Amino acid sequence: MTENIVLDLFCSVLHGLEITVALTVLGSVLAFICAFVFGLGRIARWRLIRIISVFYIEVFRGTSVFVQVFWLYYALPAFGILLSPFLSGILGLGLNVGAYGAEVVRSAIQATGKDQYESCCALNFTRYQTFRYIVLPQAFPRMLPVFGNNMVELMKATSIVSLISLSDITFQAQQFRIRTGQTFLPFAVTLLVYFLLYLGILFFVQSVTRLTKPKSVKV
Repeated sequence: MTENIVLDLFCSVLHGLEITVALTVLGSVLAFICAFVFGLGRIARWRLIRIISVFYIEVFRGTSVFVQVFWLYYALPAFGILLSPFLSGILGLGLNVGAYGAEVVRSAIQATGKDQYESCCALNFTRYQTFRYIVLPQAFPRMLPVFGNNMVELMKATSIVSLISLSDITFQAQQFRIRTGQTFLPFAVTLLVYFLLYLGILFFVQSVTRLTKPKSVKV
């Protein structure tokens, strides 16, 4: 009996882990894209782009990710837009975390000293050359630690998708509890899995940080 319970728990966790990892990876990719698009839009020359960027950032930072995921899954069908639980989870998590990341991008870019821009102007660099070769190599390492924290928060927030019937780790733990009456074991394993995922994200971010650390980019 004990062996059957352990095997059942292992299969449940493995299935839930696939969903949780997929949500974390795809949601983080979407968040990263949104962070750069709207972070740069936040400091763009054109007012309309700045307004759109500010609207996106404030709406998604100012409302609950829980409500956002529910809205995507349950409210959009009223407008004829049907999203799967998986896609709703990716969009809700990615757009929410991307709004926080956009402010990280903006602040990191604006932290570049004015003397850097003046030197680029003196060297007749274009705006693209200034951003590509001077600003980004200095700003990106500053973004990474916060991006890592955002990715961890996104990973932990994946548990809310269990409420829209997506079988992530938390959903599988709940189903295991209902089937077996066990409470401590499934949620203890769930805690351990989340912590291991956290360590994996931490290692990934630290590795990327070491690889992208600029040697000398000042002009």
